[in-house]
Amino acid sequence: MSGTRILLFTGKGGVGKTTTAAATALRCADAGLRTIVLSTDPAHSLADAFDVPLTSVGSPITPMLWGQQLDAQERLEDAWGEIQSYLQDVLGWAGLDALEAEELSVIPGLDEIFSLSDIKSFAESGTWDVVVVDCAPTAETIRFLSLPDVLSWYMERIFPMERRLVKAVRPILTRVTSLPIAGEEVFDATRRFYDRLDGVRELLTDGERTTVRLVVNPERMVIAEARRLSTYLSLFGYQVDAVIANRLLPEAITDPWFKAWKDAHAEHLSAIEDGFAPLPVLRAELAPEELVGVERLRAFADLLYGDRDAAAILHRAEPLSVERRGGDYVLRIELPFADHDDLDLGRVDDELLVRVGPYRRGIVLPDSLKRRSVAGARMVDDRLEVTFVEQGEGRP
Repeated sequence: MSGTRILLFTGKGGVGKTTTAAATALRCADAGLRTIVLSTDPAHSLADAFDVPLTSVGSPITPMLWGQQLDAQERLEDAWGEIQSYLQDVLGWAGLDALEAEELSVIPGLDEIFSLSDIKSFAESGTWDVVVVDCAPTAETIRFLSLPDVLSWYMERIFPMERRLVKAVRPILTRVTSLPIAGEEVFDATRRFYDRLDGVRELLTDGERTTVRLVVNPERMVIAEARRLSTYLSLFGYQVDAVIANRLLPEAITDPWFKAWKDAHAEHLSAIEDGFAPLPVLRAELAPEELVGVERLRAFADLLYGDRDAAAILHRAEPLSVERRGGDYVLRIELPFADHDDLDLGRVDDELLVRVGPYRRGIVLPDSLKRRSVAGARMVDDRLEVTFVEQGEGRP
């Protein structure tokens, strides 16, 4: 295996993400791979799945498997202390009491940022062969995986300008207002905070190391949400290598009372396999007992993966690519299930701005495209194709 393998599990809340992630991590460990499993969901349930206590620094579950449940509060003083202190001063100046200021100085999403930095640390440490991540439900996962893009955009474009501006006006402001002004130590702390995440995006979008597995149930709403999630993941450059159809009614159930359910499950399973093709669809039947503890998780993993290697890349794709067609270049972006009406495209300098529904990504153009003009864009199957031509060709 080249470098640490990272597996991200996500899907709608309640579909069995944690169980699937835990079982996968256990199977990887049983195969002799040094494995750690962690959760980005504030409502942690990994410890419940394994039926063992887990700490924020990692705890052994089997000889080759460790688990971690992040305690964001423990990380604040180390990574956020100086920034939090400044925010508390500002909030105190605005009239809030100390307790309110302390609560509001902890920005929502910090635990997700800490999780990102942990994934990076585990991957770079050389200690682990596999890192398995039990992601939060769909909306939180999209926010979690778009954070590296958002933070990078801020740190590259706004942060330097903001720092210079504050440095220039600080002497004036301190004479005309009592509002606390951020000092260099705050900006230094912000830079250090970001540096902990530097390289995370490259790591998580490296399809040779990191892939996402979507967990779904045979239900119409769950499948629809998984389709949207697949689109957004591809927009941000993340590669999905499998879909896990969980909690299917077993064939052994023959009672006529379940016939309508079985027919609906068969219809939904067909929709999953047809809609997500060519992704492999792994099946897991509804278990007769609660999947808690190492032995039950191990049995579940055996049924789910069969002869497959759980740590292998089960499907390879290329979310973004450039090809030459005649004298033009075509930028291809895989956007499965994207609706043409939800798409918006623009260009600012060396960036192509792509919006799908509520989510937007700025794609930095490669050198081969920066000096060219956009001549047109169209959807071809599940792929957005943007054509670039030589400047001044006068094409539409």
